[in-house]
Amino acid sequence: MCSSSSSIVLSLFLSTAFVLPFIAYGRGGFSVELIHRDSRKSPLYDPHATPSSRWKAAAERSRTRAKQFHHTMLGAPSADDFYSEVTPDSYEYLMSFYIGSPPVKILAIADTGSDLIWIQCKPCGECFHQKAPLFDPQSSSTYKLIPCSADKCAELPQSSCGSGAECEYNYAYGDGSFVDGFLSSETIGFDSTGGRHVEIPNTLFGCTHRSNGTFDESEAGLVGLGGGQLSLIRQLGSAIDGKFSYCLPPYDQTSATSRLEFGSSASVPGPNAVTTPLIPGFPDTFYFLSLEEISVSGQGAVAVKKTGLARDAAELGNIIIDSGTTLTLIDDETLRSVEEKVASSVSLPKVSDPNRIFDLCFDVSGAGANAKFPDITFHFTGAPVVLHPSNAFVEAANNTLCLALVSSDVVGVNIFGNVAQQNFHIGYDLAAMQLTFAPADCAHS
Repeated sequence: MCSSSSSIVLSLFLSTAFVLPFIAYGRGGFSVELIHRDSRKSPLYDPHATPSSRWKAAAERSRTRAKQFHHTMLGAPSADDFYSEVTPDSYEYLMSFYIGSPPVKILAIADTGSDLIWIQCKPCGECFHQKAPLFDPQSSSTYKLIPCSADKCAELPQSSCGSGAECEYNYAYGDGSFVDGFLSSETIGFDSTGGRHVEIPNTLFGCTHRSNGTFDESEAGLVGLGGGQLSLIRQLGSAIDGKFSYCLPPYDQTSATSRLEFGSSASVPGPNAVTTPLIPGFPDTFYFLSLEEISVSGQGAVAVKKTGLARDAAELGNIIIDSGTTLTLIDDETLRSVEEKVASSVSLPKVSDPNRIFDLCFDVSGAGANAKFPDITFHFTGAPVVLHPSNAFVEAANNTLCLALVSSDVVGVNIFGNVAQQNFHIGYDLAAMQLTFAPADCAHS
């Protein structure tokens, strides 16, 4: 065990070391590529998949993810029934980074719904199969174990002391998957899209030595981009002024590149930008917003319930914005009212969704390019976000266009998903606790 004075020195070292490389770079921002799981750059890309099959799979991931979010928000479980913030196969985006000295390249899940960065490490007698070699901490000159007496160990949802007083974590998932390992520090790096390589020393991450479950062999870990203290965003802290952003191109542009921006690169300018508060809530991993009403062009607005999503301060935040959830989920009462207004404004035959995902669908076979669908505006506090038809309707089947909203009543949490976020530059400012939306052509920006 470390002495209390040693723990203080270690905490100060860990809290300041992150900013050193950015001071050397003049506090400049940087950006990395985001890879959608269904894009041509993804190892999961299936050239034979149809729009219908992709939407069906995405809808199931959205529901699974929302259920897990709700479970986490209900409160801290007991030690023998712990669940983490994210389900293994419910992600949408991947990103590459480097770890160690010499650096090893990792392809990992990029997730705004979780905090801990983790990868699989040697030795790993019981690990899910991955195509890439396991990271060997003994081969890196910059690897360090974090003691269980360190302040950062207490930031884990569940931690214990290993046999050598190491900070040990256990993340279990609702489907029986799990990852166990030691909280550690290491140099991580990124290939910035501008051609510059960025290195960040002494980054806290989880070195997983035991795992199993529904993980895909193409990935080798996860990068947490949530609001909790162990996330990449919080660890970068003042080095990026607490700012990051992304711009997601439409799903059908499978060759387009998405970018995750940090620091000065994450500014969201423009005369049409709108800003709304990020509301503190439980857990601090999630990004809560206040959605006041939803309006349908020419049909008026529907008020949205203000309570019931989370505890304490988060009661004012009735929806989570999440890049890892495809569909947008809202409470059933609000959804039915919005559907009625949309149906009144669309003069096309209504049909059933063959996949039984969406409740309001239209036959567009006879309309062609002349099909008219309304804009739908999500009125966040101080920020009306106008969703054009490409953000609010999806091709669920051949000649079938559906309203891309589903009920949250079964899963228990409202989520503003990534279909609605496409072609918006979305900036997170964790220092000012605010979120900015600006319309953009994300495939060409």
